Amino acid sequence: MESPSIPQETASPTGERGADTILVTGANRGIGAAIARRLAQDGFDLVLHSRRDGDDIAQVAADARAAGAQVRLLQFDVTQRERVKTLLEADIAAHGCYYGVVCNAGIAVDKPFPALEDEDWDSVLKTNLDGFYNVLRPLVMPMIQRRRPGRIVTLSSLSGLIGNRGQVNYSAAKAGIIGATKALAVELAKRRITVNCVAPGWIETSMTEALSREEIRKLVPMQRPGEPHEVAATVSFLCSRDAGYITRQVIAINGGMC
Repeated sequence: MESPSIPQETASPTGERGADTILVTGANRGIGAAIARRLAQDGFDLVLHSRRDGDDIAQVAADARAAGAQVRLLQFDVTQRERVKTLLEADIAAHGCYYGVVCNAGIAVDKPFPALEDEDWDSVLKTNLDGFYNVLRPLVMPMIQRRRPGRIVTLSSLSGLIGNRGQVNYSAAKAGIIGATKALAVELAKRRITVNCVAPGWIETSMTEALSREEIRKLVPMQRPGEPHEVAATVSFLCSRDAGYITRQVIAINGGMC
C-alpha cells in the first residue's frame, strides 16, 4: 500500500508555463523527428532542436503543429557549452521550465580503431557524451525547482550495450550515456523526475543505409530493421504520466539482438 505522505503524480495544472513542454534534441530527422511527431500526437508541446535551420526541422515543426502542439525552435551545436547554456536559460526565462527532455542528438564516424583519427574520436565523444552534459546541466536545477514530476529520456545504442566492430568511439560514447543516465536517475528519483535510456539497434534511418536487407536478416533475430516510430512510441510512453514509477532503466529496441 502506498504511503499517503508520498506525493503522487497528477496532471499539470492548466495555465502553468511549460507544464507539458518537452525539449527534443536532434529533432530534424530520423529517430528524433519520429519522436517529435509522436510526442505531439500524444499531447505534448515541444521545443525542437537542430544544429542548423532548414527544411527538415521546419517540416517536423509543421507536422507537430498540425497535431495540435505548440512548437518553438532552437538552433545550436550541442558541443558548444556556453552557447547551449545561454540559449536554454533564455528559453526557460521566456517560456518556463520544461516538463521533459529527450537527449537524441548524436553522430557516428565509423572506422576500424587503427584507422581512427583524433578528430573522429573527439567529435563523436563531444557530440554524443558531452552533449548529454551540455544540454542537461542547465536544465536539471530548473526542473527540480519546478517541484513537479518530470521526464528525461536519453538515446544510447546497441553499440553502447554490446560494442560493435568499427564503432569503438561510438560505443564508448553510448556506453557513457548509459552510465550517466543511471547515475542521474538515482540523484533525481526523490524529485519525481525519472531518467531512462532507450537503446535502439538497427533502425531504418540514414545511419543504416549502408547495410543490406540480407545483412540485417542475418544479424537480427526478428529479421528486419526497426522503424523510427517504434522507438518513438517507447520514448513517448517513458515521457507519459503512466511511466512515473519507471526510472534508471535501459530499454533495448533491437529485434532481439541482446
